[in-house]
Amino acid sequence: MSSLPNSEARLFGRASIDPCTLELPLAAVRAKLGFPSPAEDFQDGAIDLNRYLVRNPAATFLYRAHGNSMLDAGIVSGDVLVVDRSEQPQDGDIVLAQWEGNAPVCKVLRLRSAHMELHSCNSQVPPIIIKGECEVEVFAVVAVARQVRREHASR
Repeated sequence: MSSLPNSEARLFGRASIDPCTLELPLAAVRAKLGFPSPAEDFQDGAIDLNRYLVRNPAATFLYRAHGNSMLDAGIVSGDVLVVDRSEQPQDGDIVLAQWEGNAPVCKVLRLRSAHMELHSCNSQVPPIIIKGECEVEVFAVVAVARQVRREHASR
């Protein structure tokens, strides 16, 4: 392995097997990141975030991200990673990987013919190359949940 990762994921909890439904209103229009349209003032049904974020409750765990190596993927410290252990990770997936007793790390999985690579989404962090007979557990990250922080308001 080439370096120590500077991002890790801490187990936050297990997804509820039978969560109560909490349907929240879902806007009928998408939020544009440019100029607003005065005609977009509609609501279109409801969404239950449990159903939206958790596909397989029995195999889903929540981890809290810590670190800065996945910034360019939009994952920041404090985000909640929704991990479905029943999903088969594929090349290019964002995954949690753990080996040799290390804390799990969140990286992009790259499968090569002779080894596995775990890439950061931050040019300042080199990839981790895992070769040989190292036993690695890899789980697919299927969603990321984030709270909007209002750190600018506390100044």
